[in-house]
Amino acid sequence: MEGDKMADFYDHVKIYIKAGNGGNGCISFRREKYVSHGGPDGGDGGHGGNIVFVIDEGTNTLLDFRNRKKFVAANGGDGKASKFHGATAPDLIIPVPEGTVIRDAESGRIIKDMSRCGPFIAAKGGRGGWGNRHFATPTRQTPRFAKNGLPGEEREVTLELKMLADVGFVGMPNVGKSTLLSVISSARPKIANYHFTTLSPMLGVVSVGDGKGFVAADIPGLIEGASEGLGLGHDFLRHVDRCRLLIHVVDISQSEGRNAIEDIRMINAELEKYNPELAARPQIIAANKCDILDRTQVDIDAFEKFVSDSGYTLVYISAASGEGVKELCRKAYDMLALLPPLTIYEPEYEEEIKEQGKPDDITVKKEKDVFIVEGEWLRWLMSSINFDDRESFSYFERMMRENGVIDKMRELGIKDGDTVSMYDLEFDFVD
Repeated sequence: MEGDKMADFYDHVKIYIKAGNGGNGCISFRREKYVSHGGPDGGDGGHGGNIVFVIDEGTNTLLDFRNRKKFVAANGGDGKASKFHGATAPDLIIPVPEGTVIRDAESGRIIKDMSRCGPFIAAKGGRGGWGNRHFATPTRQTPRFAKNGLPGEEREVTLELKMLADVGFVGMPNVGKSTLLSVISSARPKIANYHFTTLSPMLGVVSVGDGKGFVAADIPGLIEGASEGLGLGHDFLRHVDRCRLLIHVVDISQSEGRNAIEDIRMINAELEKYNPELAARPQIIAANKCDILDRTQVDIDAFEKFVSDSGYTLVYISAASGEGVKELCRKAYDMLALLPPLTIYEPEYEEEIKEQGKPDDITVKKEKDVFIVEGEWLRWLMSSINFDDRESFSYFERMMRENGVIDKMRELGIKDGDTVSMYDLEFDFVD
């Protein structure tokens, strides 16, 4: 039963994304009446589509990814005769809930935090190849070659949902967190008198008047061992990460035979194990069910001393009757005003183009008066070079020399002024 309910919330998934390949350039020559030998008119290939993530404010789960784990953008169209360029493929848009963190699946490093940001290109489409019209020169008027498009980027990424909430409600199961959230906000979590009623984090906007307020999240009840994956804790502790303030709800009445002090210690121990920074976050202890508290059965003095010695703020409340609830909300708002803003995770991932092939795989051949250089390693190198930047181009030249490409061209008799063709790059050789 609980497994079925859990399926309604999906907050961690690994997917494969691949941008589209660039279209190939076209080899074509003009065919017109009274023109027996028209010049080259092959069009360029179109660029492949990008993989783009966008925020979908209407969703709060990654459930749409449960049955779809592969996302491939369309390839660019091939060039055609009469200088017709191939169509640039549309971007593949992937909507995700706000608060989704995109990580590199292999390293685990953060690529992008999809929080309060615009569209993000996670994989770039390949450039389209040039048609043969680009390769015409005064000495080579009928080039019979064009260039293929470059491949689009691809990678595996993990999507991890970390909800955007200023305040996180934590506590043992069935202590009244869901009831409290329903009282102070418009959120309507399912509430019943049994453990683990809340199977997914619930967000609610809490108003304190005068247009002021904050966002609160009801995190499912934690149990001992949650940081190791027991109960529901491991699945949902990640949603506390962004919270600037924790409201720690305890059953001060001890109506279920629980000890409030031990519950606080246990929950904080689990937070410490999961992320030491969490346990250090400011906390308000919301002593719930104070309306049914029997002071002859509970050592209130010991409880208050423990809370004070721990550096926590204490507020007695009754979520059922509303007692102390306004005071709790105002106290939370005032504390938030003194805390740093909501955490937005900075990227940890530096774009790395994985080397493909080896320099010794490069082939150099001479076709008529053109020296054609090809190879997977060369494709990889060219994809990382900005040929409009002098320093970047100097690096490219150095790599050509250090890896023996220039020597291979010399062996074929290249001399100054000869034409060199490397995919969509063409230049005159200068030794």
